[in-house]
Amino acid sequence: MAAQLPSAIAAFRKAEDGALIIFALFLFVLMATMGGVAIDIMRYETTRTELSQTLDRCTLMAASLDQQLDPESVVNDCVAKAGLADKLQNVVVLDGLSSRDVQAIARADSEPFFMHMIGIDHFDAVARSRAVQTVTNVEIMLVLDVSGSMSGAKIANLRSAASNFVHRMLSTDTNNRVSIGIVPYNAQVNLGAALRGKFNATDLHNVSDVNCLELPPAAFASPALSRTLALPMMAYSDHYYGTNTGSYYTSTSDAAARPNFSNNYCRRAANNTVYMPSQNETALQARINGLTAGGNTSIVLGMKWGTALLDPSARSIYDEFIDAGQMGAGLAGRPFDYTDTETLKVVVLMTDGEHVAHDRINDGYKSGLSPIYRSSGDGMYSIYHASRAGTAKFYVPHLNTWRSTAWTNNATPAVQQDWRAIWANLKLSYVAWQFYGRALGSSAYSAALNEMRSVYASVGTMDSQLQTTCTQAKNAGVVVYGIAFEAPTNGRTQISRCASTPQHFYAAQGAEIGTAFDSIASNLSMLKLTQ
Repeated sequence: MAAQLPSAIAAFRKAEDGALIIFALFLFVLMATMGGVAIDIMRYETTRTELSQTLDRCTLMAASLDQQLDPESVVNDCVAKAGLADKLQNVVVLDGLSSRDVQAIARADSEPFFMHMIGIDHFDAVARSRAVQTVTNVEIMLVLDVSGSMSGAKIANLRSAASNFVHRMLSTDTNNRVSIGIVPYNAQVNLGAALRGKFNATDLHNVSDVNCLELPPAAFASPALSRTLALPMMAYSDHYYGTNTGSYYTSTSDAAARPNFSNNYCRRAANNTVYMPSQNETALQARINGLTAGGNTSIVLGMKWGTALLDPSARSIYDEFIDAGQMGAGLAGRPFDYTDTETLKVVVLMTDGEHVAHDRINDGYKSGLSPIYRSSGDGMYSIYHASRAGTAKFYVPHLNTWRSTAWTNNATPAVQQDWRAIWANLKLSYVAWQFYGRALGSSAYSAALNEMRSVYASVGTMDSQLQTTCTQAKNAGVVVYGIAFEAPTNGRTQISRCASTPQHFYAAQGAEIGTAFDSIASNLSMLKLTQ
């Protein structure tokens, strides 16, 4: 045996039976280790994704400027509800001017099964999230329908909804980045004396709290309104109600003669005038709560003035108001340029109706001397008709006679009347009948009415001008929200077409108008996830 042992050892050393088994075992161990590590990595990624998604959701909730709870508590509670409370490591809240920055970090051990084999005992998944909500420069015009159909519960709901909107937009705006103006409208837009004075208004009638301008077709050529373009003032007259058309004389003191301004297209209501952009929540809410309902509906005029006061060309008007102490100094530089990437321009257009055509006193009959004279003695009138043959060209209605001179019952000459004085004391139909119809025949009555009065714009024209104005605004980057508040079909159609997108249009009933305004306020608060 001793002699055979060296030969046996030599043979063993040369044998290769079993070498592949050893190599295969080595590969198996290596593959098992790599597979295990892959499983650990997958578990790590699953844990990290869960942490990340949870933090994103929770920081977004906490960063909302609309929620009134402590942001850090919101994150803690949100993460706890996801079953990850022990994983949250740090929450940082930075409340800035008109902004809220919420940052959170979470860490979780993915508890690896196989990484221990390569010396890794801890494989922590770390998630970070940061959400910031900021209010950038926002210029808002509330264009609100205050026509007669808004009376009662409707105007009450509008006041509540718009007041709450102002609160939501301004209560968190400590950096004064948001401005809000109000354009109430019915058949016209009453600008107020100060704003009317910024434009080239003609035919001034000097009636307090009545400042409506008629916009010619040229005014709709662009979003701006030229300060040099002649804009006739709408006459303050009763060209709505009729009169007695008998062959007899009706006294100027009779109700059939005296103007009734209750249906005037430019209504005398100090609280329903345009309120220039402001950052004063209390003042804005006071103006909104003072709105009253009355008159017909001209959506296009409200939209036009709302758009024009957001146009950068109105900056000179703002500057003049600021210099006069009539607007806050913080509004200097506004309206910002359309190209300013830090500025959002918004019109909230609301109506409960649809366009209604209305009449106007024609140019040439708004102001200036009329052919009508009034006696300084008894106050009786006469009118000069140049077309009448002969020398007796003055018709005296109360006597139903013609004279060669204006009527007067004393030595003082009769006073030729300005058209503004005529409309302040007499209704249009009375003038047309007593001074023209009775003098020259019934056909002269119709001719006088047609000469002195005309339709301001047809419904079709108003619809077209509205859509032109809306398109111009949207093309300039203005965001248009539309609210059809229990409006008829055409009103809903016009407002929905005007809105920036279908998502910017709201059809509201009753108290739902509050929900619409709330939704708009939420949309205007731009929330973004930054990390």
